[in-house]
Amino acid sequence: MSNFPFERVSVPPMDEYNQTLVNYVHPPDWVNPKPVDCYDLVVIGAGTAGLVVAAGAAGMDIGLKVALVERHLMGGDCLNVGCVPSKCLIRSSRVVAQMREARAFGIVPPENIEVDFPAVMQRMRKLRAGISHHDSAQRFRDTYGINIFLGSASFSSDNTVEVRGQTLRFKKAVIATGARAVKPRIDGIAEAGFLTNETVFSLTERPRRLAVIGGGPIGCELAQSFHRLGSEVVLFHRGSHILNKEDADAAEIVQKVFIKEGIRLVLGCKMQRVEKTEAGKTLYFTSFNGQEESVTVDEILIGAGRAPNVEGLNLETVGVEYDQRKGVKVDDHLQTTNPKIYAAGDICMDWKFTHAADAAARIVIKNTLFSPFGLGRYKLSDLVMPWATYTDPEIAHVGMSEDQAQQQGYDVSTIKIPFSSVDRAIADGEEEGFVKIHHQKGKDKILGATIVASHAGDMISEVTTAIVNKVGLSGLSSVIHPYPTQAEGIKKAADAYRRTLLTPTSKRFLGFISKFS
Repeated sequence: MSNFPFERVSVPPMDEYNQTLVNYVHPPDWVNPKPVDCYDLVVIGAGTAGLVVAAGAAGMDIGLKVALVERHLMGGDCLNVGCVPSKCLIRSSRVVAQMREARAFGIVPPENIEVDFPAVMQRMRKLRAGISHHDSAQRFRDTYGINIFLGSASFSSDNTVEVRGQTLRFKKAVIATGARAVKPRIDGIAEAGFLTNETVFSLTERPRRLAVIGGGPIGCELAQSFHRLGSEVVLFHRGSHILNKEDADAAEIVQKVFIKEGIRLVLGCKMQRVEKTEAGKTLYFTSFNGQEESVTVDEILIGAGRAPNVEGLNLETVGVEYDQRKGVKVDDHLQTTNPKIYAAGDICMDWKFTHAADAAARIVIKNTLFSPFGLGRYKLSDLVMPWATYTDPEIAHVGMSEDQAQQQGYDVSTIKIPFSSVDRAIADGEEEGFVKIHHQKGKDKILGATIVASHAGDMISEVTTAIVNKVGLSGLSSVIHPYPTQAEGIKKAADAYRRTLLTPTSKRFLGFISKFS
């Protein structure tokens, strides 16, 4: 037990739900254990990557000594300020949208749909608190036998880490400290004040007017949610269309939905400055024509940019190379420039997703503990990584885009099935999306896919499974899908490929053999 004062953590508002959250993921009465002589593995950071590495190693029950260090909240961004709270808000906002669209389904909605914003946020806090025990300090200590150290960690030598006055000696270490929202470089914005994903979920009152800066996944998901929950939203984006890293056809569908719903889009713009006035926070910007304009709001939400958490780790001492923008430098085996130290998750990867951090953590377990002399190590580049943007409709993608496939030397063919031809989508009133699959021309090898649908994130896993297991479009065509489901769009795409095999020659041959059947 150290003599260093213990840092108490609070998550506003400190109601019963956030108190429960903190009691699980950063207990105020926690006492760090006495370190063992030497750990097989010291993991720095208890977000998704760190939790999976620590639990995966210790949970094998083969006597490995594992330490896990967290300076703030166990569970990291995903539990506390990312996936969990954002999806709770998205679910509430979808209910509002469905009520507003009820007349199209023969249901008469009330004249005024009242959104109780404090209750929406309370529901989020309640559900987050209910989930938080999975990532709790007590669970990882009692279930897995992991030594949990709460406090900031820094490397003190090639095989030691310091935490609140205690020295943890290790054979191998893993850096999993994640990333944080970037502070925008806009004159006056710090003085005016702004929200990020790390603070927006602490709101208890709905902002009447909200500016969202950034048209990527985070900005778009929250812009749509807050607009549906009753805020007037203006979304600023420097690109010519939102979600510019997604398939262009997919992004266009979501952009049209945003415009239809009443979200104001300011595209191709450059933010100049922010001034705080009696009327609110005034943002000055230039758009395509170069003319300066302004808009006044009550709150500003930053949804663009992430910075790796490399500060304070003393990486120079152990020869771990890093970049302030890209994070810790790793090779394809997730090994840093120090052979004893690995990294996983947002601190070192371009894929900044919870499931990517989980998958990378499994690679790290194998490569740090079960690859003697470097034999049999797993590679990050072998992963087939899907992702989803949880707007409504959702955009889900896996594999290569058409451009990426062509750059790798593939001759690409693309099959696109609009949901206007899928019976269940028609019945659901969700005809705007599509299934798009890229395959190698003349072959059924799937190179990549994009799905735009209300639950595209659930549907993409079928294509991911096919790619991972080298099942081509012919194999997908033989899979029986329940009728009617929107996933039938995937089978229609596979059937469309099969029909391309019916060349004039093959048709003549089939006609010939049919005469003898």
